[in-house]
Amino acid sequence: MQKKETGYPMKEYKVPVKRFCRTLDLKDDPELIAEYRKRHAEENFWPEILAGIKEVGILEMDIYLRGTRLMMILEVPADLDLDEAMTRLATLPRQQEWEDYMSIFQQAEPGASSAEKWQPMERVFHLYD
Repeated sequence: MQKKETGYPMKEYKVPVKRFCRTLDLKDDPELIAEYRKRHAEENFWPEILAGIKEVGILEMDIYLRGTRLMMILEVPADLDLDEAMTRLATLPRQQEWEDYMSIFQQAEPGASSAEKWQPMERVFHLYD
C-alpha cells in the first residue's frame, strides 16, 4: 500500500462514476483506534463484507483516518442509487454483525446500520477544469 506522503493509486473504470464522501468519528481511545486499524487490515477483514460491498455495486471504498475522524470515499457507477444500495447492503449476510462488531470503536448508536453511522460530507471546493 502506498504511503500517505506519496499518494494512493486510483482505478480507472470503463463506465462513468460518481464519488460520495462520508464521515464518522471513533471513540477517543488510542487502544480502541489501534484495534480498529487491526480489524480493517486485509488479513482480518471478513470476506462476506467485501463481497456484499461489491454485490450492491460499490466499485471502490477507501477509509482514511486522522486522529479520531474517519472519512470514507465511495466510487460507484453514475447510475447507482447509493441509498438503495446501502439499504440492500444492510440485509446481506453478516452485515449487521459486522456493524455491531465495529460499534465498540465508533461514536454511533448501538445497532445502527452503516448508512446511519456514516454521514454525508459536503464538498466545499472542487478544482474545476
